[in-house]
Amino acid sequence: MSAAAEVAALPRRGRASPGRSRMLFLVFWACGGLLLVSIVAPLVALATLESPANVMHVAASQEVRAAIELSLAAAGLAALIAAALGFPLAYVLAHGDFPGKRVVEAVIDIPLAVPHTVAGIALLAVYGRRGLFGAALGAAFGLKFWGTLAGIVVGMLFVSAPFAVNAARIGFEAIDPKLEKVARTLGAGPWTVLARVTLPLAWRSLLTGVTLTFARAISEVGAVIILAYYPMTAPIKIYELFLRFGLREAAGMALLVLVIALGLFIALRYLASGRDPRAEARR
Repeated sequence: MSAAAEVAALPRRGRASPGRSRMLFLVFWACGGLLLVSIVAPLVALATLESPANVMHVAASQEVRAAIELSLAAAGLAALIAAALGFPLAYVLAHGDFPGKRVVEAVIDIPLAVPHTVAGIALLAVYGRRGLFGAALGAAFGLKFWGTLAGIVVGMLFVSAPFAVNAARIGFEAIDPKLEKVARTLGAGPWTVLARVTLPLAWRSLLTGVTLTFARAISEVGAVIILAYYPMTAPIKIYELFLRFGLREAAGMALLVLVIALGLFIALRYLASGRDPRAEARR
């Protein structure tokens, strides 16, 4: 029986009552609510540890500001590189069918499963002073990854790139191929179709990928701390404060970073969804 016939047969078999639908919704909302509580509770607990005055005192520290600025800059660079290299790969995966495609998709997702300390060691073997790329790039261009911004960006890029590729691939796959074919029949070349049809239709998925990549990159610790402990990013600085002074000292900077990162993440999310947060607040 076709899907349409199945739907048409629902009234004869007995459609679910509004009460049952409401109960299903409430049960599912209760399950989701437990997950939300498990996410929100630690954040609320962190906010109650510190007073606004202490957070402002922490924000006045030059070392804290430098670490936060470094994290924002490195995460932004990692997101841009992931977009520049990952979006073309996502397009190929969405529109191409070639031997080994599933292997390529699995390789892209490997950073999501590998422990990030393991990722840091692997990156060190490649980008370290004697690594496969590190030694060659250092000798040819003087580019160093150990303890530099380049090393931080490489570490962030490794763990966050899958978000850019996967989000873009989903966006490209959602586009009706007929729209691109119509543009081609009207005389548009492949690059014109990409610029005038494909990218405008997929831009929200692309922006979502950049947003998730940025958010994941800015929070990375394991891969970065092994490849480039110095200069310190915000998460590593928080870890150092915790080891040296305890929870109280680290909580102030942690809350400051949380507010900044959460604000940026929400703004980018609203931008990707095309909604106005002020309109949402008035509802």
